Amino acid sequence: MSAQPLDAPGEARQGMLFGDPLEGLDEEETGYRGPIACSAAGITYRQLDYWARTGLLQPSIRAARGSGSQRLYSFRDILVLKVVKKLLDAGVSLQQVRTAVAQLQDRGVDDLAAITLMSDGASVYECTSTDEVIDLLQGGQGVFGIAVGRVWREVEGSLAELPVEHAEAPIMIDELAERRQRKRDVS
Repeated sequence: MSAQPLDAPGEARQGMLFGDPLEGLDEEETGYRGPIACSAAGITYRQLDYWARTGLLQPSIRAARGSGSQRLYSFRDILVLKVVKKLLDAGVSLQQVRTAVAQLQDRGVDDLAAITLMSDGASVYECTSTDEVIDLLQGGQGVFGIAVGRVWREVEGSLAELPVEHAEAPIMIDELAERRQRKRDVS
């Protein structure tokens, strides 16, 4: 089986971007605030905010709900953020990154540790075996690769000592946001 570009049409399977949830971490209820996600992914808060507002990656645990509220990102979200950063650093266009992220989500990739993302700068390819990587390189298509399993371990190490937050924790909203909400409720 040879590597297919992630933007190529194919049989879409619904599912999570990556395999099983982390052991010991309830992905539905616990996550990380924006600044921690930024630190672990190696991006700025401005990038994080832009990507959330433009739909590249919405936080899967809790979205922002107005001024002063906190987004809550899952481990998977942070992993995707780091992969996106690596693709952008390698010169892949944001449009192509969006397509790749969407296609990976549609495919429901099961075995994260075995995935290598390859790119020729224009397209992003998903490789699940060494043979696929070699075929891609021999065909002159691969310029660089990202071993997602290695990125997984990097993110896991970055987050090991950082605080985790529970989704049911009270959402802090500033006074101005409360006044705006009351004004909307009256109208």
